[in-house]
Amino acid sequence: MKSINEQVSSEGEDKISRIVDRVLTQVFGEEATRLIYRYLESNYSVKRCEIAEKIDVFANGLEEFLSSGAHVVERKILEDIYSSYGLLRRLELERMQEEQDFVGQIRLFRQKA
Repeated sequence: MKSINEQVSSEGEDKISRIVDRVLTQVFGEEATRLIYRYLESNYSVKRCEIAEKIDVFANGLEEFLSSGAHVVERKILEDIYSSYGLLRRLELERMQEEQDFVGQIRLFRQKA
């Protein structure tokens, strides 16, 4: 049986993974999204369900796969995460945004969630 902290952490990670999946599918479609996941799994050993806990590896793989286009996708992922938790949480997290890159912001979100 999971502790309450483990459940909250797991729910936050599931939410991040769902948001990443939704953004990738919106931007690239289902077939290309599956291709991205296959690439990440075969080259970086990151499965879809592990994205939140291996966010740094996911970001590196996405940047290698998409090159400069990864930054646009990362920004959209962050916007969706912020909006899913409401404006006050978004404002709180955006204060740190200037100091943090994509990985840092996701880690901060996981801590605050």
